[in-house]
Amino acid sequence: MHNILVQEADFDATAELAALSAGGAGAVASFIGVVRGAAGGRSLAALRLEHYPGMTEKTLLALADAAASRWELTGCTIIHRTGRLAPGQNIVLVATASPHRAAALAATAFLIDQLKTAAPFWKAEEFSSGEVEWVAARDADHAAAKAWP
Repeated sequence: MHNILVQEADFDATAELAALSAGGAGAVASFIGVVRGAAGGRSLAALRLEHYPGMTEKTLLALADAAASRWELTGCTIIHRTGRLAPGQNIVLVATASPHRAAALAATAFLIDQLKTAAPFWKAEEFSSGEVEWVAARDADHAAAKAWP
């Protein structure tokens, strides 16, 4: 039911969504995060993502289980990339399948909100100027995650 991957390689969103819909779902909802070209008004050269292997996958699986316990899902895919990614490249795919659209949409929103604060990823922004800054947790991300009862 869950497809959880943490990898350096890109993913094929079309193939992943097709796999979810093959289970007889009435709805498939998805979110794809991509690397921005700028941050804080400065040109971004790359985003570097690091993680703790084993712990990260376990956390993502727990989030998928939490979504499946809240909504009637026929499938859930979370693919998160690591390594050095250039602007425009995919970072994350979160997708859910359900008999009805409301559950798929809500579960996808829940997962991306939780992923932003609960998953053990560390991000460093590499700017065109050569500066590197670690990305701090954002209050808005914590607020979004806490908004789910």
